[in-house]
Formats: sequence, structure tokens, C-alpha cells
Amino acid sequence: MPQRMSWKKLVALLVAVVLVALFVRGWSDRGKADAGKSATAQAVPVKVAVAQRGDLDLSLQVIGSVEAYSTVTVQARVSGQLESLAFAPGGRVKAGQVIEQIDPSLLQAQLDQARGNLAKDQAQLVNAEQVLRRYTPMLAKGYVAQTDYDTYKANVGIYAASVKADKAAVEMAQTQLGYARIVAPVDSIAGAPLVYPGAQVSANSTNLVVLNQVRPIYLTFSVPEAALAGVRAAYARDKVEVSATIPGAKGAPLEASLDFINNTVDATTGTIQLKAVYPNTDDRLTPGQYVQVQLPTTRLANVVTVPVEALQNSPNGSFVFVVGADGSVQQRMVTTGQTSGDRLVIEKGLAAGEQVVTDGQMLLTNGTHVQVVKG
Repeated sequence: MPQRMSWKKLVALLVAVVLVALFVRGWSDRGKADAGKSATAQAVPVKVAVAQRGDLDLSLQVIGSVEAYSTVTVQARVSGQLESLAFAPGGRVKAGQVIEQIDPSLLQAQLDQARGNLAKDQAQLVNAEQVLRRYTPMLAKGYVAQTDYDTYKANVGIYAASVKADKAAVEMAQTQLGYARIVAPVDSIAGAPLVYPGAQVSANSTNLVVLNQVRPIYLTFSVPEAALAGVRAAYARDKVEVSATIPGAKGAPLEASLDFINNTVDATTGTIQLKAVYPNTDDRLTPGQYVQVQLPTTRLANVVTVPVEALQNSPNGSFVFVVGADGSVQQRMVTTGQTSGDRLVIEKGLAAGEQVVTDGQMLLTNGTHVQVVKG
């Protein structure tokens, strides 16, 4: 009987050992799963960018102003009374369009008078030529004195000269009459009238209206003398693209192109004036506006760049967080170079193709696991 009880105890002991082993194994697996979930839950969401190698154009940002491509102050070319305006103040006018009219009645009368004088002298010329032809054969026979013949011949020359002068007078009068119709020299925007109908205007002295050509239009700005060499080199190499931003305006920057480099440095400011031309077909620019201008100055060849927001600073220097293949980050000390727009040159410490963190750095330390998010 005691032996039988011992066998039952042995079986119960074995069952208990198996149950304990199964429980311990299940608890261990559960712990590992929980640890994996915890590690995943602790991954910090970040945004990343890839370090790039290539050429980089350094740029310069300055404040510029908008200037009309050309400004014309229209004056009367003949004197007279202003009869009418044919443009809307502030409105568009086309090249060759009549914008003002001077009373043409006096000019028309002068043209008619010139035409009358021409007709009279042409008739006298015809008569003088006929007299000369009639008396030419009589001169050889002695029926006409030489002095009389010379007079007839001189009359022909006098009337011929008078006809030429009369034709010139007619052309002049026609031109003067044409000047009574004042036309726009270029496609432009008209300002406010400077003289109104009924006023007496004087030739070449009375300003009538100011026209601004705004298609295309100029962006005028100045750059430091030190940047001049780089700008000239870029201008000689290829077309220099200039971007401009209107303060407070939304939308993409305006794309213009460098068109003019002044030939003199301003000795008082140490700057030189430049102009870029913008098509302005969208009428986004108006003369007198201020714009922020950005233009390239120097090209750096074969450099590594990252977005400027990737750079972090510490008492030991500048660094970036580099994402490794295992999803963890490494704090990497770097030597920085120049900046152009949103790109920063990394001279040492980073290779092209490596991923750097651009957003979420505040929660990172060496070895932190990260989860890359887009957007």
C-alpha cells in the first residue's frame, strides 16, 4: 500500500512540473511579444530627406522695386485747343490708338491754303513753259530779243522752284494736321489726364498724359559690389533666372530674367544696380511696388547638401540625425558650408544618399528608433 501511494505522488509531481513549465514558457512568450509591441510603440515619428550631391547655385536676397519698362510723357506737337480725350484714365491703350484730339480746323485751313498756292504756281509754271516753247524757235530767226528770251526762261525756273516749295508746304501742313490726332506710341497704361478738353496747349511744351509700358516690366534692385563678379560670371555663362516674391501675396514666386547690369558702382553705398525683366502678362506687378528678389551669384560644384531644417546645434557644434538601416538614429557631427534657399552645404561628416531627419528631432537621442512618416 505505501508503494502504491508513492507511485501516485510521483505521477502528480510530474504533472505539476509539466504545468509549471508550460506556464513559464507562455509567460515568457507573452513577455517577448509585449516587449516587441512596446518597442514599436516607442518609435518616434519623423520626417526625413536624402542628402544629395551635385552643383548648387548660391543666391542673394535683396529688396527691389518694380519699374515700368518704359515711361512716356505725351506732349502736343502742335499748338491749339484740346478738343477731346479718347482714353480711360488708368486704362489700357494700344500702340497707334488715338488718345487725344486737338481742334484741327485751323490746321485744316493752313493745309487748304498750301494746296491753293501749289495749284496757282503749277498753273503759272505750265504757262511759263508754254511761252518758252513758243519763243524758242523765234529766237533763232531774230524775232525775239535775247534778253526777253532769257526772262521767259528764268520765269520757268522761278515757277518750278515755287512748285517745289509749295509741295513741301503741303506736306508740312498735312503733317501738322496729323499731329492733331495724338496716338499712343506703345501698348501701355494711361495715367490721369494732365490737361482737359477746352484747354489751350502749346507744341512741345504741354504735357498731356503719362503712359507706362508694363508688359514686360522691370524689377530694379542693387547688389553689393562683392557679389558683382559672381553675377557677371553667371550672366556670361547662361541666362540668369531671377525669382521675385510680392510681400503678403500668395502663390508661386515670379520668374524673371536678368536683363541689365549697370556700368557704375555707387560709391556711397558700395552697390551696383541690376534689372530683371518679367513678362507681366498676368498683371501681377505695378510700377512702384516693392518685391523681394532672389538671384544666383556663384555655382558650387559637386557638393553634398541637405535641407536647412535638418541641421541642429549643440554646445559641441552642429549635427544632424542620420537614420540607419535598423531604423535607429545616430547623432552625427558635421561641418557646414554655405546656404542657398532651403539647401545647406555639408562639407564634412555626411555622405550623399544618407537619410537625415528634418522634423521630429526634439524627441531623439543616439539609438532612438524612428518611424518615417510622409508629408
